[in-house]
Amino acid sequence: MAKKIAVLVGSLRKESVNRKLALELQRLASDGLELEIVEIGNLQHYNQDFDANPPQEWVSFREKIKCSDGVLFVSPEYNRTIPGVLKNAIDVGSRPYGQGVWAGKPGGVMTSSPSGIGGAIANHHIRQALVFIDVPVMQQPEAYIADAFGIWNEDGTAVAETEKFLKSWIDAYESWVNKF
Repeated sequence: MAKKIAVLVGSLRKESVNRKLALELQRLASDGLELEIVEIGNLQHYNQDFDANPPQEWVSFREKIKCSDGVLFVSPEYNRTIPGVLKNAIDVGSRPYGQGVWAGKPGGVMTSSPSGIGGAIANHHIRQALVFIDVPVMQQPEAYIADAFGIWNEDGTAVAETEKFLKSWIDAYESWVNKF
């Protein structure tokens, strides 16, 4: 039976490079993983006042994460940190305190940037938040996708070198998930 993996994309843009990367990971994953992009753009900003009566979007989001066997974060870097929409999703899933849905789910982090450092700072900021919410994160191989706008074929798939890396990365993540 395939492991269900929730994929959170840190960019809401229709033509997001990170959404394309997530779709490539879906395409390249073996039959042992079932990757589902969980939308986060509709999540109301976290506010503790709503914990007693959470918005339906929070309830649905938390249930999708709770039912998953692992989580992947595919994100750009905004202003040398995590996009606000992704941080909000992490917060919504971690509350109310003591009732978070993340704990123990094997995680993976992939970041991208048009620059040469591939979102490395955001990658580490995401990892920092995941430590606190008890998501064990795959350490190797790391995934910082540089030149994020230049890695695509005309048909929207990744160029051969990038595809090879993405395939090896998702295979390593599957091995990581299977340890849990």
